[in-house]
Amino acid sequence: MTVERPSIEPIRTQRPYQFLGDDQLDKMQMATLEILEEVGIQFPSEKALAIFDDHGAEVDHDAQIVKLSADLVRETLSDAPRTFHVGARDPECEFDLEEGVTYFTTDGCGVETIDFETRERRSSCKDDVGRMAHVADYLSSMGFYWPMVSAQDYGKTAPLHELDAAWNNTVKHVQSETLMGPRPANYALEMATVIAGSAEEVRKRPPLSLVLCTIAPLKQDKEGIEGAMVLAEAGIPVGFLAMPNLGTTGPATLAGSLAVGDAEVISGAVLLQLMKPGCPVFHSIMHGYVDPRTGAYVPYPLGRTAGAAAVDMAHHWGLPSFAGAFGTGSDRPGTWQAASEVALDPLLVALAGAEWVTGIGLNEAFTLLYPEAIIYDDELYHRARHALMDLELNEETLALDVIKTVGPGGHFLAQPHTRKHMRHAMERGLAQQLGPDGQYRDPDEVAREKVRWILENYQPQPLEEAKQAELARILDAADRELGA
Repeated sequence: MTVERPSIEPIRTQRPYQFLGDDQLDKMQMATLEILEEVGIQFPSEKALAIFDDHGAEVDHDAQIVKLSADLVRETLSDAPRTFHVGARDPECEFDLEEGVTYFTTDGCGVETIDFETRERRSSCKDDVGRMAHVADYLSSMGFYWPMVSAQDYGKTAPLHELDAAWNNTVKHVQSETLMGPRPANYALEMATVIAGSAEEVRKRPPLSLVLCTIAPLKQDKEGIEGAMVLAEAGIPVGFLAMPNLGTTGPATLAGSLAVGDAEVISGAVLLQLMKPGCPVFHSIMHGYVDPRTGAYVPYPLGRTAGAAAVDMAHHWGLPSFAGAFGTGSDRPGTWQAASEVALDPLLVALAGAEWVTGIGLNEAFTLLYPEAIIYDDELYHRARHALMDLELNEETLALDVIKTVGPGGHFLAQPHTRKHMRHAMERGLAQQLGPDGQYRDPDEVAREKVRWILENYQPQPLEEAKQAELARILDAADRELGA
């Protein structure tokens, strides 16, 4: 039996909602510009500092701090594209970032997994990356793929092996959140060129993109920024992700932490535009919280807000938004905590109009993989997708002729119209699957069974043998140079 891969089903928002008012967005933007001009951002990279120097920024080479005038920021960002094309192994899985359409991916990069067969907790490995790419390739909620866990069996070259496991198990776009440094970036670029076919095709339809985390407060990472420069030069989309924690690595107020994060993101985007005007960049802020009584990270306190606000901020700069959702603090899926913490996330970020979003499938604050958790989050995703669908109104759906035929006190069950539409009138979720006894089954059991069914019955389109061999050759060279 050949099982076909379902088409990607993004969330389409007919009437996007702006969570921050224009006056609020103007104030946020002015705060960011003030931080960039008067406080500055630390760039521990001589290559980056030289670029800023060449374009008239105020550079303190001893402190490695760059200060950017408002005019330089605005003029430079005017070159950044509002949208761009996202490539993939299979052209049918490619898409353009566009307003009102939101593509989701998995979460990453976790460090532990609950083994699908033994149910034991262990460190993650490359096989886990490939297995979850296999599952994500099948799910229609997945517009692209993040390696969900780290390939800890490959040490310093783990990010490259994560790309290899991904491209061998999914035809969708692959996005790395662990790739750091110019040498690993060059190897990743070589791998992407194998997948795309040529350097020109990489620019036209990049099969890879990069998310680079900034260092709060107000710093960039040397290896990260220099690797990002390699990829941006080649046309690979690069996004900057700020993750300030309120009261520790950011101010204790939400607006203040958003301003710090925005300054970090904008400084990176400006650098890449100065280096390569028009290169694709995107904007992301995913703030967090620290429990003041324990110092522990708390991903979802009761007042967790502003994921949608960060989307508004990106768009106010004229940049695509990369939002965060899901990633519960619960230690296992299927609990009240796991569902309640993240249930509104996909709805809110899609309603705000985020172009792409990460977060599906991890527990324990983005660190622990239960393979079946991806199925739970997939259902929450589709709940949001259906909630934002436009109501289909036509002669067939209004069913006025049927209503007139049945009349007051009648029944619709025997009508041909009912037989035609009944099968699709209700889509069953994990909690409405019937067992042989006619009773609803345990959702945990249903979720695990679906993962097993995908792994056993669905076969992702294999990567061509010649390309597999080329990736293996590149990885061998990287392992020898960088140390496996």
